[in-house]
Amino acid sequence: MKIHILQHVPFENAGFILDWAQAGNFPVSFTRFFRREEVPQQLDFDLLIIMGGPMNLNETIAYPWLVQEKAFLKNCLAAGKKMVGICLGSQILAEMLGSKVFPNKYKEIGWFPVRKDRNAHHALLSLFPDETIPAFHWHGDTFSLPMQAIPLFSSQATENQAFVWNNQVFGLQFHWEVKAENVRLLLQYAAGDLTGGPFVQTPEEILANDRLFDTARKNLFRFLDFVASIPF
Repeated sequence: MKIHILQHVPFENAGFILDWAQAGNFPVSFTRFFRREEVPQQLDFDLLIIMGGPMNLNETIAYPWLVQEKAFLKNCLAAGKKMVGICLGSQILAEMLGSKVFPNKYKEIGWFPVRKDRNAHHALLSLFPDETIPAFHWHGDTFSLPMQAIPLFSSQATENQAFVWNNQVFGLQFHWEVKAENVRLLLQYAAGDLTGGPFVQTPEEILANDRLFDTARKNLFRFLDFVASIPF
């Protein structure tokens, strides 16, 4: 299985995703928009992963590659490519599927549990025995649920934390891919987001428990194993 990753900024990289790909001997290629790299002309990959970033979806003047990226994703959807979007990536996918992306009532930054949707009877949820699962968050925007999508997780601060559409498109508002070094980069380059609030932790709280990163890695691997198992 070939994987292609769209990366928007250098400080939000693929983290544990690359460990998962290495464990499966899956080749990985990249489009790094911050280096002005172009999206592939040939869709010769099986799984597309869209990473996060601090920009908003309407900032096309400051980030003109957003127009190119959105058009590319529509082509991937039409070609039947499996897609996973993380944080900003999930918002782009939700918008592509007709949803609205808008400021959330609260910023959500730090480790807060996500809860399985009790009404969603999807096989992916059976991989997680607990009703609530630790997850790392760094977002101020959210999205409405795309039509015909199945909601997977929510949190106290954010109703739509994850969805699946047609077993092809998966959106995760939260981050299971982060290693400790990924979070330290966020704290270095996006510290201005830590403006306080009921769902914003301090840097000390965020880095207090190393075991949370190991839990995130295990959950990410379960999730990506499921995505990879879906027939093309």
